[in-house]
Amino acid sequence: MITVHGRNNSINVQKAMWAVGEVGAACERLDVGGPFGGNDTPEYRAMNPNGLVPVLVDGDTVIWESHTIVRYLGAVHGAGGIWPEDPAERTLADRWMDWATASLQPHMTPVFWGMVRTPEAERDMDAIGRAATALQSVWGILDAHLDGRDFVAGDRFTMGDIPVGAFYCRYVRLPGIERASLPNCDAWLARLRDRPAFAEHVGGIPLT
Repeated sequence: MITVHGRNNSINVQKAMWAVGEVGAACERLDVGGPFGGNDTPEYRAMNPNGLVPVLVDGDTVIWESHTIVRYLGAVHGAGGIWPEDPAERTLADRWMDWATASLQPHMTPVFWGMVRTPEAERDMDAIGRAATALQSVWGILDAHLDGRDFVAGDRFTMGDIPVGAFYCRYVRLPGIERASLPNCDAWLARLRDRPAFAEHVGGIPLT
């Protein structure tokens, strides 16, 4: 059985668990990190020297970094499903996973942490506002890409939808920011919400 170490309100853990659900692998998730602690012990650092969540353990295989975990689950348990077997098709999924890290995360992090996890009196509203404005343009890139497509890699769901889908679900729920009109992203999110694994591991988790 697969074990995932990490609390369920971590977006990176949500990505891993969503992928677990999509491939139908038996899994136990352990609450680690945040208020639960446990991620700075020698035992945990032996699995992940960064002390971050998630960590996936599958037999003798130990993996950290959420997108690597998603790719592993796809390759081992979801080939031909969330893991496109055609290399060219797979690059479509891969590039949007990398885009989530390189283009989205630098702006999502200050907005999320500022508006959700920082007391109001301590918020840097100038920095939050700049990041929120940048997000309108960044999400606009995906919105244009989704014009005429059901999912990021084309007409079917793949691993590429998982990181950006988790981020977009979080984005639409962020309080107190101005958002651009993103009709194609909204339609895509509605399709993701129909997926049981998304509903259980992403959409159904409170924004905290």
